Amino acid sequence: MVKRVLTGLGLLGLLAFAVAMGGWVFSVLFMASICLCVFEFFRALKNAGNRPVEWPVWVCVAVSIPTLLLTDRMYLMMLLIGTACMLTCGNVIFRKTPRLEDLVYSCLPLFSVLLPGLCMLSFQQHLTREMEIYFILISFGIPLLGDTLALFGGRRFGRLALCPEVSPKKTVEGALFGLLGSVLFALIITLIYQTFTTPPPLWHMLLLSLVGGMAGQVGDLFASLVKRHCDIKDFGKIFPGHGGMMDRLDSVFFATIIVYVYYVFSIGV
Repeated sequence: MVKRVLTGLGLLGLLAFAVAMGGWVFSVLFMASICLCVFEFFRALKNAGNRPVEWPVWVCVAVSIPTLLLTDRMYLMMLLIGTACMLTCGNVIFRKTPRLEDLVYSCLPLFSVLLPGLCMLSFQQHLTREMEIYFILISFGIPLLGDTLALFGGRRFGRLALCPEVSPKKTVEGALFGLLGSVLFALIITLIYQTFTTPPPLWHMLLLSLVGGMAGQVGDLFASLVKRHCDIKDFGKIFPGHGGMMDRLDSVFFATIIVYVYYVFSIGV
């Protein structure tokens, strides 16, 4: 537990540095995180005996991230991801032994890593510096504080299994504490912002934190399902007590999608 806490504090420090610096510093660090997550994802699938097609995804990653930062057109990202899916489909279909699961596994990183990663980067494109930081903090804070309270609440009060077939240690009580943590983060950060600027309405953010917190927990369970399929405990070992980059960002990616949808409709991008 001590190792986990110390590593978590170090990661929070790195996140604080990236957000404070913003601009190309945040973009480069987060792009590196996206690439590492894709690598860990494919490595886990291959070690489990699957045969994913990697090159269309990597080409899409290489093209989409600078394209987004330079052109600020999210619809181009959808075109690139769709093209990567079609190329992947063609590669799998024309194999000597085509398998549907290889097609599905090949496309998973596009939608569970790259797409939400692009959503996170897009927050830098349309907003003032204050609101850019706000939405980035919301995207990280809602799932991460939710994860933290879910861990401690589940250990202290957990009785009812939440999804034992996927993650035996997760409990209903832990999930409820997790949602409480998500809502608390949105409440605190929005009240702080109200002292010097005009953030979105508080009730918007409380509702968003509830839905985003649920999405973050689904993302965590999704990653657990992949790890169970691959018969591994963690996606990597670079963060002592936490696993790999994908283990840290699984819930963030899913929550970011929800935050981005709100961002698009509220800001009118």
